Amino acid sequence: MSSPRTISFRIAPEKVAELDLIAKSMDRDRSYLLNEAVESYISEQKRFAAMVEEGRENIRKGKSFSHEEVERMVDEWEHKGR
Repeated sequence: MSSPRTISFRIAPEKVAELDLIAKSMDRDRSYLLNEAVESYISEQKRFAAMVEEGRENIRKGKSFSHEEVERMVDEWEHKGR
């Protein structure tokens, strides 16, 4: 792993205070929580991009649903939940 870099950004003071409360309750520092948040964000964005690409690939292969088919599936799901 490469050595960490220091970055800075602007954030509302209220959010810093909330972050510090969470850090204190977890016996961690602010930097730890920010690193966890960034890692989570990056992971979620990668997962989303992969899902979008999978959808695009399915469309290229002709594996897609018409609007009417999607509406029918949603109606079925809604009726199952009742």
